[in-house]
Amino acid sequence: MNNVTDPNLVPKFKFYTGEEVPCMGMGTFGSDRFTPEQVSEAVAGAIRAGYRLFDCAACYGNEDQIGQVFTKAFNEGVVERKELFIMTKVWNDMHEKVKESCRKSMIDLQCDYIDLFFIHWPFPNYHAPGCDADARNPDARPFSVDEFVATYGRCEELVEKGSIRYIGISNMTIPKLEAVLPRLKIKPAACEMELHPCFQQQELFDYLVAHDIQPIGFMPIGSPTRPERDMCPEDIADIQTPEMKAIAEAHGIHPAVVALKWAVQRGQIPIPFSIHEKEYVSNLESTTKDPLTEEEMKLIAALERNNRLVKGQVFLWEGAKDWHDLWDEDGKIVE
Repeated sequence: MNNVTDPNLVPKFKFYTGEEVPCMGMGTFGSDRFTPEQVSEAVAGAIRAGYRLFDCAACYGNEDQIGQVFTKAFNEGVVERKELFIMTKVWNDMHEKVKESCRKSMIDLQCDYIDLFFIHWPFPNYHAPGCDADARNPDARPFSVDEFVATYGRCEELVEKGSIRYIGISNMTIPKLEAVLPRLKIKPAACEMELHPCFQQQELFDYLVAHDIQPIGFMPIGSPTRPERDMCPEDIADIQTPEMKAIAEAHGIHPAVVALKWAVQRGQIPIPFSIHEKEYVSNLESTTKDPLTEEEMKLIAALERNNRLVKGQVFLWEGAKDWHDLWDEDGKIVE
């Protein structure tokens, strides 16, 4: 493989403990379009290309193949376990079985600890991976502070046992955070959220930074290959905006790489995914050279269009109006 990025040259962000983590990772959600073999092969290539942070999840259906890749890399001396930062998540149907979920991910990923364990969605509203947008679970219910705190408490026990090192939250809102943060013993290290130039979530981003919780951005380039069920006619394609194209031209790079540079320079950890070696190599390489100018950063800041792509409609409960109810847009938790 050519163009390996020295992991030591990849800039780092600090968690509230002072521990440093890479400013970019690799996502592994490709189950709607790619086989587990394709995803795990990309992970193997990414390790060799210099990636050290990987974002996994039980519901992606590929952790066992990725675990084989990790073990092979350790056995071949490509990387040591302590050099990798491995993240995974508890899926909605396992909120009361967090320990079992974590154990299964550890077995599948062939790791004896997880670096960062996320609560994937803040409610136990299960839906089958790959279901269509109209699917609804009759048992779905609105967010419950008590239920969330109980689930989080189960994660805290895993930290105390040494199974996980940090706890993460995901797909949260400020009203939900305000309600739960005072009741948590161990502070969340990071919040995974949708972040791209046309959906910057500035208020939530600032809230997290003020509370020393690291933002991690999924869909960092606006996810042109996201599942069909998450595509709506009104969606904006970030990397096709004239501003992104112009900046890309000025730097001689693809607009997707501009989105990643913006993410890192803004202070979030993007977790792009690609099965193509040329793409994942250039994604990581982008963190080490040719930064965007202050003017370019301002230009991208002005691209905010409140263009949420993952609306979460499959998690709606009986009596909810529409997907907006999931996101507490009026500043209070929708029940």
